[in-house]
Amino acid sequence: MGQQATATARITQSSSPVAGLARFFPDATPVRMPVQIARIVQAGEAPNYIESTVIEFGTPREVLFASKTPLEFADVLKLRNTDGSLDVEASVVAVQYQPGRTLVAARFLGNVPNWIVKS
Repeated sequence: MGQQATATARITQSSSPVAGLARFFPDATPVRMPVQIARIVQAGEAPNYIESTVIEFGTPREVLFASKTPLEFADVLKLRNTDGSLDVEASVVAVQYQPGRTLVAARFLGNVPNWIVKS
């Protein structure tokens, strides 16, 4: 059974609906990284990239973005940016459904050092 908790938000305003989801991730930093996503159905399966989207917020362990694909909790995704500097698998840990899109938070399945650098 889950426990009730309160999270303090660092994201106070944004025109992006993903900012509403980001408030549950206190370490979330605004990011604008275009990526392609693929849903991985079986381990070892070659990714079939189904959508291009933009990572809008990130933490050292999670990415947050909007998707037109109806993703669900625990879906495993492959995320890849155009230059290949980010090419990782992540598991969906939070979703918020809105008409025509799904707001998604996905946690990396492995260590991804230095993918997000704070100044």
